[in-house]
Amino acid sequence: MVINSNFYMNLALSEAWKYQGLTYPNPPVGCVVIGLNNELLSVEAHQKAGSPHAEVLALQTAYFKLTNDSKILEITSSNQIHTFLLQHHNNCFNDISLYTTLEPCSHIGKTPSCASLISELGIKKIFVGSNDINIQASGGNNILKKSGAEVQTSVLENKSQNLIAPFNMWNQDKFVFFKWAQRLNGTTDAGNVSSIHSRTNVHAMRDVCDLLVIGGNTVRVDRPTLDARLINGKAPDILILSREKEFDKSIPLFGVKDRNVFIEDNFSQLDNYKNIMIEGSSTMFELCKEIVDYYLCYLAPTMSGESGFEKVEEKFEILNIYQEEQDIIMWMKREK
Repeated sequence: MVINSNFYMNLALSEAWKYQGLTYPNPPVGCVVIGLNNELLSVEAHQKAGSPHAEVLALQTAYFKLTNDSKILEITSSNQIHTFLLQHHNNCFNDISLYTTLEPCSHIGKTPSCASLISELGIKKIFVGSNDINIQASGGNNILKKSGAEVQTSVLENKSQNLIAPFNMWNQDKFVFFKWAQRLNGTTDAGNVSSIHSRTNVHAMRDVCDLLVIGGNTVRVDRPTLDARLINGKAPDILILSREKEFDKSIPLFGVKDRNVFIEDNFSQLDNYKNIMIEGSSTMFELCKEIVDYYLCYLAPTMSGESGFEKVEEKFEILNIYQEEQDIIMWMKREK
């Protein structure tokens, strides 16, 4: 049977996109492990900074599939998974292939080196989507090659670079994304639009973003809190974009502890932050389109309300699209 590298890399990419916006300050990475007869052993992704990397999770799942040793599934620490695999693998990985969207890391940080683990487990075929431009973490491919592994790079490279682009932007300057939720008829008003699952996903992104930008009219009408309470996370700083400086300070967002709230009529405050989410509807969309890198849309399968994006004209390139419960989630960038 001929191995289709693009097919397996697409699986890894699709899994990683589910965690885009959640792994800051780490990159989103997906990993797939394939058995000797091209059987799918695991599809995993890095989920949060400090947690096991995608390769470690994929090897953990694959080890269980290959050995039926359920003890591996009880371990959550990256260091402990590394140690367990090195002590118990018994050469079970010799005939497997590993696909990862990003060059395996070479350095030891909060988690051990993935490249060293892969080489010590005896894995001989590794397929890489994008090379790591982070000087601290790069060099994994060389570690693998020195161990005698066959490393094929640039597999679906453009797609892999679209996935890693926000991470590279964070490192070089800042990453700005615009998030909104709409119904099938383009409306964004009249109460909650997206599902509780989607709103929880947004709260998880707020937990790791540095700054959240919102329009002044939205603050006055909706009286939001704009925190991460659905996951018991931290609340980001707030920039209220408004010509009018006076606001009712009983609006909940002003009462969140350890938060800075700025009220300004421009976006200059963004230069002081790295990971920035802008929330809004059509007016904010038009105001910030020249500074936004990526767009995140939650599309609910309903039709109601009166106003929103129904009159906006714009063309997007869809970077990834998937469904969680009832909502469709799309990461996009504007066509230039």
